[in-house]
Parts: sequence; structure tokens; C-alpha cells
Amino acid sequence: MATQTAQLRTRVQLEEYQVKNTHTVDFPGAFHGYDDAWSLNSFRKNFKIEIIKVDNEEMEFDMIGIDASIANAYRRIMLSEVPAMAIEKVVIHNNTSIIQDEVLAHRLGLIPIAADPKLFDNFNPGDTPTNKNSITFTLQIKCIRNRSAHSDATDPEELYINSKVTTKDLKLKYNEDQDNAIPNKDIRPVHEDILIAKLRPGQEIDLEMICVKGTGADHAKFSPVGNNLYLLVWLMPEIILKQAVTGKRAKRLAKCFPEGVIGIKEIKGIKTAYIDKPRLDTCSRQVLRDPELKEHVILNKIRDHFIFCIESTGSIPPADIFRESVKILRQKCHKFLEEVNRNAISDDT
Repeated sequence: MATQTAQLRTRVQLEEYQVKNTHTVDFPGAFHGYDDAWSLNSFRKNFKIEIIKVDNEEMEFDMIGIDASIANAYRRIMLSEVPAMAIEKVVIHNNTSIIQDEVLAHRLGLIPIAADPKLFDNFNPGDTPTNKNSITFTLQIKCIRNRSAHSDATDPEELYINSKVTTKDLKLKYNEDQDNAIPNKDIRPVHEDILIAKLRPGQEIDLEMICVKGTGADHAKFSPVGNNLYLLVWLMPEIILKQAVTGKRAKRLAKCFPEGVIGIKEIKGIKTAYIDKPRLDTCSRQVLRDPELKEHVILNKIRDHFIFCIESTGSIPPADIFRESVKILRQKCHKFLEEVNRNAISDDT
């Protein structure tokens, strides 16, 4: 009975045509005989973070022992509340390309900028751009014919000079004393090969761009992570073999899952299937459509084991993005407690 109760409390069950036990119970005592009382010591004992992979562009880690609401809070904060720098204002002096001014300004705004937002103040409406609240880039480029091009050439990049305008052409313009005020001199577009426009002889672009600090709640261009596929949070899959699967059935079982989920090893000369890397499972439930194999397998999701995959746009390292989200959530909690205490004092008086 205790085992069944623990399964209900801690697992989401996957069946062929439905997903069972998806509801959450956010308060203790909902399951008779199962100790899930709120306890700080119990949380400290069960909670842990396991880093799977981390570099300057991507981070994958497991967060174990938390409720879905907390995992989702981190996801939402990383998407919309962690600040980053992006191009907000574009002053166009000359644009004779075929791209309209407003479209060009929009394209420039979506270029990820590698700059530490902690070095800058917020840029409020009506503020004047300074070295403390903004970064300025310039773009001055003109397309001309390449007189040394071969007579049979047809490639525009060979026929013309500056036929493609890319982020490599953006030049950092320091405001007054900005080179002394900002310790990080490596402020630049994250990628140098982002195409901005194509030019032909006689066409030119001359403009200035002002980068300011913002959050994804203001505009998606300020979000330091991808809004779609590059910030993923999902529950850890659990695959249980109720009995040994051997021989040809073992190979058939492995084909029902993504590569690497099911391994096959020889035990006493018999090829036997085993669970190798369950985190790679996409939960397609293909195995449950096999009339023979479905009797040997149980598919679950572990309710308090979350897999985070953060891919940065390049403006901020993914580890820093997560650390900032922790700080922001902590500040929200402190503010909430202050409001609760303030209201409690006012009620007493």
C-alpha cells in the first residue's frame, strides 16, 4: 500500500492512449500513510542540482526535489526577467538600400549583443544616452564596383565590394569616457556573420544604434535565451522492465526508443536489454503499441525531477542566466515576506 501511495505521489504514469496521475497536490496529508509534511530539513536533504553539461552557449542540468511551480518560475524568469542588452534606438542618417528604414531598424534590434548588463543602469524614457546607461554602435558602409574582378565573374561578392552588410561591419563607438568606465572592452555583436542587408553599387547605409538594458517582458529581443526550443524544462523519464527481455525481443525493444535509451549486454551468453540512458527518451510510447513488449514495460515521469536545458543567445553565458534567475526569485520572495509582515503589523494595530 505504501509503495502504491508513493507511486501516486511521485510519478506520472504513461499509458498507450492516456497519461494518468497528472494532477498535482500542493499540500501535505493528501495521501493517507505517506509522510509529505513540509519541512525545511527534509527539503535540504532531498533537493540537489546535478550539472550534466555546461559551456559558454549551452547548459543542461537536473533539479531534483522541487515542485513544478518552482521549476516553472525559474523558466519564466529566465525568459522574461533576466536583463540583457539590445539595440533599442536607431538613428538613420542615410539609407539607400532596398530595405525600408523601419524594417532595417527591426532587423538591427534583433541582433544579440555580447555585453554584461550589470555594468549599465536602466535607460528610462527621456534619458540622454551616456556611458552609464547605453552602448553606441555605428554602421557606415557603401557598395562600389570591384574594378579588379574577373570579366567572367557572376558572383556579387566578387563583382562588388561591400555587397553584403553583416554584423562584422558594426563599429563600437565609445561615449565620453566610456572606455575608462567599462572594464569589459569586448562589447560586440555575438556573431559576426549575421546578414543585415545586401547592397549594390551606389547604395549605402549610415546610421547609429543605441543599445540599452531591458528584459524579455519588454520585448523578446532582450531575452537572453531562445523563446522556443532553447529553454526546455521537462520531467525525467522513468522506464521499468518488469521482467528480463532477451534475444530478438531485446533488439525490438531498443528500436522502440531513441538511440541510447536501451542498451543490450550479454548475461551468461544471452543478449539482455537494460535501461541505459532514460533521460534521452522522448516518451513516444511506441513500445506500448507492441502487443508483446508492452506487458514487460512501465513508463513513468518522475514528478519532482526536472531536466533544464538552457541555450543562450550568446549575450550572457547560460550559467550566469540561471544564477540571475535565482537572485530574482529570491528578491521576489523577500518582497512577498515584507508585504506579509507589513500587513500583519497593520492588522495588529
